[in-house]
Order: sequence, then structure tokens, then C-alpha cells
Amino acid sequence: MSWRWVLVRVLLTLAVFCAAPLWLVPEPVTQLIGDVDNTQSFGVNPIELALVEKLGYQTACNSCSHRDLGFTGKVGGNWYSVWADTLWAAPGIVDPERDTPGFHGMVRSSVSLLTDDPLQVVDLNLNNDWPVPHQQPFIPFNEDWGESSRTAFGGASLCEVDGESATAAVYILVNAFEPDLVGAGVAKVQVVNGTPTVTQRFGPKGYWWDATTTPHYGDKFSYRDERSDYIYIWGGPPNRYTGWLEGGYIYLARVKAADAFDLCKYEYWWGCQQGWKPEVLTTFTTETAALWGTGQGQIVWNEYYGCYIMVHLGIAGVTLYMRTAKSLEGPWTPDLEIYTTTPIDDGLVYAGVAHPYLDSSGKSLVVSFTNNNRIEVVKAWFK
Repeated sequence: MSWRWVLVRVLLTLAVFCAAPLWLVPEPVTQLIGDVDNTQSFGVNPIELALVEKLGYQTACNSCSHRDLGFTGKVGGNWYSVWADTLWAAPGIVDPERDTPGFHGMVRSSVSLLTDDPLQVVDLNLNNDWPVPHQQPFIPFNEDWGESSRTAFGGASLCEVDGESATAAVYILVNAFEPDLVGAGVAKVQVVNGTPTVTQRFGPKGYWWDATTTPHYGDKFSYRDERSDYIYIWGGPPNRYTGWLEGGYIYLARVKAADAFDLCKYEYWWGCQQGWKPEVLTTFTTETAALWGTGQGQIVWNEYYGCYIMVHLGIAGVTLYMRTAKSLEGPWTPDLEIYTTTPIDDGLVYAGVAHPYLDSSGKSLVVSFTNNNRIEVVKAWFK
């Protein structure tokens, strides 16, 4: 890369920062090496809003914690949420808003059963704490792989592999903090006594894709496409792309659900011009990227509009967006602003989560998102 290109990229990035506030979702900037940018929006977003209402905050009926994410997925006829950091409330506390100051314990991931009430979940895999039990880790760390209680596991939705045996895949991003992100991979999840349980992690150290050289597949979105045999997984770029611009690109892979635990069966999206290839992506440009600037979110099929809907909050949060596509490879339409929230105590707002099981007609969609370790819930009705 020449010094001229480095200088142009620096000036271009500064121009983007100066041109718009950071809390907006900006358009991605086309790279100057090549003229193709497959992350640009295309077409018309068909969504028309009739009403958007804040429903409240989601809590558990049988435990008490502060949590984030909560991506939804169906396994064996039931819907579950997968959480990231789950901070236990103080002993005896049943209302998170009445928690006492201080640290009372936590796990780096957990799982809950979803209900017909979008504001209530049933926490699973509870310990023996009394009088209020708390969740145990959904993805346990493995000391043989150099992991510890500090090891975090990012990821997104459960993706059903086999409904009859209640088996799913969960895509995980291993964060060791030192030396930062380690790698992305997949774990087998089986429903045991009503609880989704990680029964096997794949790879010599519990992951497949080295975070220093390959995208973090599955850490942004993961989706079991009910209109095909495939699971689609979207992930951020390798660790070396840390800037606001290059770090916002997202790359795509897929696999047939039946082959989710076989690394050799995965295909990688090299952009609209090159299509799907069995070779792991090694070129990271606007041509090979699938998305830019969405942060974490969730994708669902919407029967009412006859298209896929992506829910997300951009890079900086605050505003919930929806965009649509006829194909999971894209292109995606421009975003529609759905709802703008107020950050609680100036905390972070991120990770849009869809709850399609609450309305199979698709005429409405309940969406939740993290607002400073609270799970805020809104409902959108479509015209």
C-alpha cells in the first residue's frame, strides 16, 4: 500500500467524521482501490409504519440479573434467548431496578426461554443461590484451551440444525482480553431436560476462524433461513481492521444446516461479482463485504412484506432501524428509522433483536435491544 493511499484514506476518514455526528448511521465510504461497493443500499424500503410503541423492559420471572444482547432462536418448537454478560443481582433481589450497588457475581453467557409475553422470560440453567437463584454459564470456559472466568463469548442467535432432536448451532466469538479477540467458531447445542446445553465446541482450541486473519463469522448476525437449507453468518473483519471505517465492514459465510459442524462444508461470500466460494475469504474490500456499519442485529423473514427484515442500531446506537432484502446476500434497501430511545444513565445502546414468533402474519414485529444492561422492548405495527 503506497503512502499516497494511506494519506488519502486518512483524509477521507477525517472528512467523514467532520461531515456528520457520530450518533447518526453514515453511509459507507467507497474504497479508492476498485470502484465496487457492494455494501451500498439499493432500491426502495417497502416498510410503512402505522404505529410504534414502547412496551417496557424485559425481565425474568424466576431470577434477577442485568444482561445484554438476548438474540432469539427457535429449537425444537420453542424460542430461546442467548445472552452475553449476565450480572447477578444481590441475594434476595427480584427487581433489577432495586439492586444494591456493587458486584454480586456474573457469568459471561446465559440462556432463557421466551414466552408469549415479550416483557417476560424464564431463565434456565439456574444455580442453588437462595432465596433467588441465578443463571449459570451457557458456554462454559475450558481451562485446557487456556480459557478462564475472564474469557467472554460473543455471538448471536441459536440456529436450529435438527428440529426432531432439538439440536442447534450457536456461533461464538472467543474474547480472551489478552490478547483480545482470539477466534470465531461454532458449538453444538442440544436441549437437555428443557434447557439448551452446549455439548461440544469445535476446533483444536474451541474455535475455527482465527480472529487475526479471518472475519469473526457469526458475531454480528446468525440466521437459520427457513426458506432454504442454509444457516447464514455475518461477522466483523480480522483484528487488524480497528478503525471506525474499516472496522465497520461485515463479511458473510453460509453452510447447510445439516453440515453446520463440518468446517469443510462452509462457503464464503466473495461479493456479487465472484459469488460463493469454498475458499475462506482473504481479501477484505468493499467488493467482498456484505454490509457496513450495522453493529450487531438480527434478520428474520417477514411474511407480510415477503422479504427479509434486518433490525439493527448502527454503530453508535440510540436509533433502531429496519432494512429489507429479497436475498440474504443483498443488496439491502435503505434503512427506515423505527424508534429512537434515550440512553439510560448515558450508557450504551446496541444489538437489535427480533421476536417474529409473536406475530406469524408479519403485520407487526416486536424488537428488543440493550439499553445500558436493560432490555428495552418496542412493537412496530405495519400499514
